[in-house]
Amino acid sequence: MTDAAETYSLNGKRVWLAGHRGLVGSALVKRLDAEQCELITVARDELDLRRQADVEDWLSQSRPEAIFVAAATVGGIQANDSRPADFLYDNMMIEANIIHGASRVGVEKLLFLGSTCIYPKFAPQPIAENDLLTGPLEPTNQWYALAKITGIFLCQAYRRQHGCNFISAMPTNLFGPGDYFDAENSHIIPALMGKIHKAHEEDHAEVEIWGSGEPYREFLYSDDAADALVFLMKTYSGDGHVNVGTGDERKIIEIAQLISDIVGYRGDWRFDASRQDGPPRKLADSRLLNSLGWAPRVGLRDGLQATYEWYRESFAAGQLRA
Repeated sequence: MTDAAETYSLNGKRVWLAGHRGLVGSALVKRLDAEQCELITVARDELDLRRQADVEDWLSQSRPEAIFVAAATVGGIQANDSRPADFLYDNMMIEANIIHGASRVGVEKLLFLGSTCIYPKFAPQPIAENDLLTGPLEPTNQWYALAKITGIFLCQAYRRQHGCNFISAMPTNLFGPGDYFDAENSHIIPALMGKIHKAHEEDHAEVEIWGSGEPYREFLYSDDAADALVFLMKTYSGDGHVNVGTGDERKIIEIAQLISDIVGYRGDWRFDASRQDGPPRKLADSRLLNSLGWAPRVGLRDGLQATYEWYRESFAAGQLRA
C-alpha cells in the first residue's frame, strides 16, 4: 500500500461535496473555503443520489474534478436497528452511483467517507485498519457497516480495474454544530445533550441513559474531521482506508457528566437496561494518519462547549425542538 503521494492541490479545482448539509458536510463547506476551490453542491430535492441515471447525467453536466462523498443515511442505534433496509439500500446506492459515475466522467480524485462502525464488535483495541472483516459486526448497525465496507471495496476495485485515484477515510464518532438532535434516532452526544438540556430547563430530577452507560466511545469534533478529510485528499493516495480518530476514549456516563457540567444540570441518572449498549469499546488506531502529519486540534470539552452553544442558540431561535 502506498501511504502518501505528491500533494494534490484543490486550488482552482471544481470540487463536488456530496452531502453538504450534513454534520461533516457543513464542516467541510467551511474548511474548503480556505482551499480556494470552486465548490459544487446540489440539494437532495434536485438530485436523488439513489438514482444511477440521474447521478450520471448530473456528473456529465457539472464535471467536477474532485469529489468528497459525505452523503449518507445516518442515525443512532435505534435508527439503524429499526430501519435496516433504508440504511443498507440508501447507502449502497448513493456510494455506488457516485463512485461509478466519477469513474465514467474522469474525476481526478475522490474521497469516500465511512465510519469506524465497519469493524467487528469485539475487535482488538485500538482498532487498526487491517482489523476489517476479522470478526462478526455489531448487530445493531451491521446494515450501515456493510454498506460502508462495500464503499471501501468499490474504491479499491475502481483503482485496480480503472486506475482511479479513489481513497477512503473512516472517522470515529462525530459530533458538532449542525448535528441531528433527537432523543430516539440521533447519535450519542446529540441525544444526551438534548435530553440533559430539557431536564435542566424543566427542572427534571433525572435523565435517562440508554444501556448501562459503561461502554467506551471515542469522539471527534466535526471541524477536526473536515480538516482531516481535506488533509487526506491533498496528501494521501493509498489503496487502504484510513482511520480518523483522537485516541481519547470515554465511558458514555462520563460524556453525560461532561455535558451535564457544561449545561449546568445537577440531577441524577436513570439507566434503561432494555436498550442495547453496542460494542463495549470502539477506539480507532489512527497511527497511520498521525504518521502522515495530521492530529486533531479541538479537545472533547471544548468541542462539547461549542456544540452546546450552537444548540442553545438554535433552540432559542426556534430552529430545534426539545
